[in-house]
Amino acid sequence: MRRRSLLSAIAATSLLAVTTACSADSSAATKDGLTTVTLALDWTPNTNHTGIYVAQAEGWFEDAGIDLKIVPYGSTAPETLIAAHKADFGISYQEGVTTARAAGADITSVYAVTQKTNVTIAVRADRGGISSPRDLDGKTYAGFGAPYEKPLLKTVIQNAGGKGDFRQITLNTSAYAALYAGKADFAMPMPTWEGLEAELSGKPLKNFQLSDYGFPAIYSTLVASSDRFLKKNPAVARKFLAAVDKGYRYAAQHPDKAADLLISQNRSVLTNTELVKKSEALLAKEYYKTADGTIGVQSAERWQAFADFEYKAGLLVDANSKKLTKAPDASEFFTNDYLPAAK
Repeated sequence: MRRRSLLSAIAATSLLAVTTACSADSSAATKDGLTTVTLALDWTPNTNHTGIYVAQAEGWFEDAGIDLKIVPYGSTAPETLIAAHKADFGISYQEGVTTARAAGADITSVYAVTQKTNVTIAVRADRGGISSPRDLDGKTYAGFGAPYEKPLLKTVIQNAGGKGDFRQITLNTSAYAALYAGKADFAMPMPTWEGLEAELSGKPLKNFQLSDYGFPAIYSTLVASSDRFLKKNPAVARKFLAAVDKGYRYAAQHPDKAADLLISQNRSVLTNTELVKKSEALLAKEYYKTADGTIGVQSAERWQAFADFEYKAGLLVDANSKKLTKAPDASEFFTNDYLPAAK
């Protein structure tokens, strides 16, 4: 389970071939008394998607009058499908939505799956001489080639007292495998999956939390939709998100049972059941909820802080691929209006 690299802008007019599981246009259609809703995945099924599969298994979408069609991850990113109105909802992440929305794409985050940033800077657990990100100066980083990786790491290293100078290579294997093979000194794996996978493989990692070094918190996993779908189908959107919210609340309260439901629907993919169980337990303990127990809700402060970072790093462009000349108003990038508690 790795974070995808989203190209600088998403243009609805330059879609790649879309999966046949999507309708020609995403507008809620009623059949047999149920409204068909499509959800595009961002990767193969994993614990970031647990709430969706729990709600599906328990019949909560059907109870809400929704026939949910889960679109497998393919060659076209969920952000592209959503912005082109080929999918009603999709699993995304804050950088993906920020980049796309700044470029004029019709995409809006509607639900925060994880409240804690689900990515860390990691080195081998037995690695000497690296006790802080400042010690990463002159070292080699193994990443996925996303534009935000280098400025993010430079900021963290500098905030830790270093210069922010390092070499960069692109991963062609798992992060922990690259570190233990000596191909790189540090990487940015997801602690709820790769970090646990490394531990179970006998190759544990030592992690540095981004927020400990002044980097703004990120919604690493979220559910997004388009303004067009939300405005045309507000009641459907609320019913959909109520079922999603119920699924993730169940996962937060019953991680072991939720993991079983996820596995039962994806046996061909989720073959390492111990990893899935450990991942679900960690998400339930530290990631789904805020300190006060809030689930799903997003904050304007967090969205603006990350948009400001991306703007200052020169990563945001408009619909014509020209760099923005001022930071965008990130309050337009998300909404809490369709959550169960919202009126």
